[in-house]
Amino acid sequence: MNRFENFKAGLIKDNPVFSLFLGICSTLAITTTVNNAIGMGVSVIIVLIMSNVIISCVRKITPDEIRIPVYIVIIATLVKIIQMLIQAYAPSLNTSLGVFIPLIVVNCIILGRAEAFASKNGILDSALDGLGMGLGYTLAVLAMSFIRELISTGGIKVVNPFNEAQVWLNLHIIPENFTISIFGSSVGAFITFAVLAAAVGAYKQHVTAKEEAAAKEEK
Repeated sequence: MNRFENFKAGLIKDNPVFSLFLGICSTLAITTTVNNAIGMGVSVIIVLIMSNVIISCVRKITPDEIRIPVYIVIIATLVKIIQMLIQAYAPSLNTSLGVFIPLIVVNCIILGRAEAFASKNGILDSALDGLGMGLGYTLAVLAMSFIRELISTGGIKVVNPFNEAQVWLNLHIIPENFTISIFGSSVGAFITFAVLAAAVGAYKQHVTAKEEAAAKEEK
């Protein structure tokens, strides 16, 4: 694949959540609000890009026998930096996300891209791969959190993580009598995930069928 195709693959075709089924634990846990999804998504994007770039830089001098421990140290250091910045400048977000910020270290998406891509490719390609996969993860958690928050509370509220008094979006659509509170629980998380994963799978099958039909016509 060329660089653009590799970048684009992480959005839908190889979406880390709905296609590769990676990082499911944090996805199910933090998607109660759009605010949480934005914070976690941005954090994962930053860690993915920076870890991919650093690992790509050291790939030729890292012995195969210790490459996984080296990758984990790099990822853990970056995650700790992100966590400290969030604690300092967005304490409310830090409280909402809780333990799932440091758990980015063991997120399968981060280590998976380090091992499968960054350790075998150049710096620019690795950075684009990290950006594509990070955006794919962010779109996934945003979609889930939007559906769950809207159905469980009747609206969407997004505040400035650096200043809780500043509201960026406060949209109320569904009357309180018609909300379904179960979507704010783990059951709602699994239902939302299953529906979206099925939709992505159906879309991929449709695209594959069209490509196969076009190939047959060309023959």
